[in-house]
Parts: sequence; C-alpha cells; structure tokens
Amino acid sequence: MEREDLGSLFGRITRRLIAAEGPLLDGHGLSMWGYSVLSQLARQPGVNQLTLATAIGYDKSRLIALLDVLERDGLIVREPDPADRRNRQVRLTAAGQGRHTAVQADIRAMEDDLLGELTAAERRSLISMLGRLANG
Repeated sequence: MEREDLGSLFGRITRRLIAAEGPLLDGHGLSMWGYSVLSQLARQPGVNQLTLATAIGYDKSRLIALLDVLERDGLIVREPDPADRRNRQVRLTAAGQGRHTAVQADIRAMEDDLLGELTAAERRSLISMLGRLANG
C-alpha cells in the first residue's frame, strides 16, 4: 500500500490541533491570531508592526485591528520606534506575558496528550524535524 501524502497527513493533524486548541484559546480570551502575536512577541520583543505581520504570516493591513484588541485588553503596548518615529514597536505587557504563559501551558498539556503514543525520544525527534521543515 502506498503511503499517504504529506499534505493530507499535515492537513488532518492541523485540523485536529485547531479543534483541540480552539477551546483552550477561547478559555483565555484569545483568538488563534492573538495567540500567534503573543507568541511571536515572547520570542522577539519590541519588533515593528510590519516585521510582526511578516513573522506570523498575517496580512499587514489587518494587523492594526488585531493589535487594537490586544492593546485594549492590556496584553500589548505600541510605542514609537526610537530609530524611526513613523514606525511603532510592539511589546508584551506583564499581563500579556502572563496570559501567553498560561495559554501556552494549556496547549503544551494538550500536545502531550496528542503525542501520548510516542516515546519521549520520538517526541523530541518529531518536534525537531518539524522545526527544521517549518524554518526551511
């Protein structure tokens, strides 16, 4: 029997992850894109809005509305970029860092359940390989 195509396998896994993450994100008052912003800012604080949009693969023209919601909720701040005052740098607030940490812990617990049939070595290997494929 022929193996299943990668696109099909990744598609099914992605749909499973989205279905499992949705309620977790909702419970923390975040959308998937909101969580993506918080995660990127946790990895790369103080980036400008264009860099942020590019990093998460989000339409730059729609980013402002998303950032407005996160800022209204006290999770981020936007400040003028000292190098170019026309640009805005985006940073997590303490509340944003706390929310990100909490939701990430819930997501990691869900991922542990999902990967429960794999050994610890298989999990490490899978995560490493997916990181290499994702980054290109």
